[in-house]
Amino acid sequence: MDYFQGVVTEYLRAKRSVFVNTECLLQLDNGKTLKDRHWYCDIVAANFSEKTVYLCEVTYSATMQTLIGRLAAWQQHWPLLVAAIHRDCGIPADWTVSPWVFIPEKYKGRFLERFQLMSQSGDVNKAMPTPRITHLESTLPWAYLVTWDRKVDAIDGDAQFKR
Repeated sequence: MDYFQGVVTEYLRAKRSVFVNTECLLQLDNGKTLKDRHWYCDIVAANFSEKTVYLCEVTYSATMQTLIGRLAAWQQHWPLLVAAIHRDCGIPADWTVSPWVFIPEKYKGRFLERFQLMSQSGDVNKAMPTPRITHLESTLPWAYLVTWDRKVDAIDGDAQFKR
């Protein structure tokens, strides 16, 4: 786990309805880790209030090459991957599974461009939702207030805990 994975994990955990599993093994084949059919997801976050499981990937790479490669692999196998997550993680059948990427703000345009090109290729499954994007800068502990729901009341420009 790199430094920012820990920061993002704490950001996700700051919301009490979210439970996380770091370095979670996702495998398409039950009990088998076959080449190109399994991945270690940086963070799997189960949001109980949204009934959604997020497959979170964290990078500060300028090229986004590894991230785009991971998303392309997931997109290619999306229905199988979702079924595997429901099977292996015990997620209820009515829950949604969606990717969530954490990237530096300055690389958002590059990511969107590369993701769009990847999504337009003819050899991928179109069922995967477009990833949710959060800037790494917003996950820094001083960029949000740790409350039960990550909400902040601003009074005269000073953040106050919700009571």
